[in-house]
Amino acid sequence: MDVNYLRISLVDRCNFRCTYCMPTGAEFDYLHRAELLSYEELLRLVEEVFLPLGIDRFRLTGGEPLLRRGIVGFVRALCALPGVADVSMTTNGYLLEELAGDLYAAGLRRINISLDSLDAAVFRQITGRDHWHKVWRGIQTAYQTGFDPLKLNVVVLPGVNDREVPDLAALTVERNWHVRFIEFMPVGNTDYFDAAGWVASETLRQRIRERFGLGAGTCFGNGPADVFQIPGARGTVGFISQMSECFCERCNRVRLSADGWLRPCLLNEADQVDLKHPLRAGVSPQQLRATVAELLACKPEINFKERDRGTTGGYARTMSQIGG
Repeated sequence: MDVNYLRISLVDRCNFRCTYCMPTGAEFDYLHRAELLSYEELLRLVEEVFLPLGIDRFRLTGGEPLLRRGIVGFVRALCALPGVADVSMTTNGYLLEELAGDLYAAGLRRINISLDSLDAAVFRQITGRDHWHKVWRGIQTAYQTGFDPLKLNVVVLPGVNDREVPDLAALTVERNWHVRFIEFMPVGNTDYFDAAGWVASETLRQRIRERFGLGAGTCFGNGPADVFQIPGARGTVGFISQMSECFCERCNRVRLSADGWLRPCLLNEADQVDLKHPLRAGVSPQQLRATVAELLACKPEINFKERDRGTTGGYARTMSQIGG
């Protein structure tokens, strides 16, 4: 599949401490501001490197992207670039109540919000923060502002929030919301993954079928989710099944870290390439494009299916540092 989608991590910091994302008790050596790609550098890479290679869809991630100062202005500038087909964002929702309107006015139309539980106590257990009500207000504000589609991301943790899957799926019945259930992956908190394991998407689909039924057949959108619909629902439920139903053959994305490393696969950091230092050293756009084109050409061979050619052992960066 052609790669036309870039996830851009704007910052490696996050104001939550989600158990699936950050090892418990770990101390992080966060990037200094000078180590981050500046907004100007990011716009140059988009305009001079990625767009000419056919990558015209961009998702802004973190850490938590709304923590980065000047985010609204950057969204406006990115959306205004000729040739950009789509800009979206993934956020934990904590600052959406304040920023949703400004982001929408800047041109952002699609947003994914992490909501791993409908229970405030379970939410606190997962995120390490007592912020469920503020996040819920942020979701409501984004919905009322006009974000469409509005997606909710749920990382399913065995014995923690997996029992809530039917209730979370029910959010799609009366609202045009799209709930995405994500299998827990061995990036971010390896010890927890080894201890907890993961729940296969088919198990979750069966729980939803038993309560509501699910529309026959699966449709594929722009991303890796297998998408279904509860009969009569306005929204959809999707399943991102990297562990049980590897979707590498239809992966259309690469990831750019906040400090300029281009990664071909979430679960393979062995083959990433550095773009920041060549960019700052004055390497021409043509040379940078050649570097990226070479990585894109190799991507089908270095994805998660080829585990023995990718990362072995632990990951140097947590999920929060990669941007998911």
